[in-house]
Amino acid sequence: MSLEATLQECLAEAFRHLARGVADRRHPFHTPTLATVAPDGAPEARTLVLRGFEAATRTIRLHTDARSGKVASLLREPRCALHLYDPGAKVQLRLSGRAALHGGDAVAAAAWQASRDFSRMCYAIEPAPGTPVAAPPPAPRDAAAGEAQFRVLLLRFDRLDWLELAAAGHLRARFDWHGDGAPDASWLVP
Repeated sequence: MSLEATLQECLAEAFRHLARGVADRRHPFHTPTLATVAPDGAPEARTLVLRGFEAATRTIRLHTDARSGKVASLLREPRCALHLYDPGAKVQLRLSGRAALHGGDAVAAAAWQASRDFSRMCYAIEPAPGTPVAAPPPAPRDAAAGEAQFRVLLLRFDRLDWLELAAAGHLRARFDWHGDGAPDASWLVP
């Protein structure tokens, strides 16, 4: 983008990148970093797969295992952040908002049905993710066995920080939503 870019063009570009991250598994936004606060107050960050994005509701969909540390963290403190970076476009997004977890409901059932068997098997791992073991456990083979552990994490963001690095000058903008209306938008010093 040029230095003459408008705030709305920056937001539209951010939403295009998010949509492409869902559709294209090779796009850098396909594997964002989720940041949460651990039960002991320490920061945590991990990479997930971007599974869905609804621009109208500003909702990001990710999947996780109910037994994972991030679920315990989000149940305690649902505020979280998502970091995405595309080195080719030199665009960084930082999203923050509140996460809601879904398991055993219509949201989880729809996501489970839409998942490939390879992805489903990840939730059948034993013992639970993060458990210390003497050797790596064998990969699960039963695609249906993990459904009880499968959770959908819906992050509805209320802040988006957009940064584009460019030799002609970096651009940075922030968008804050206070409800469902248009965001407060402002330029920031990069």
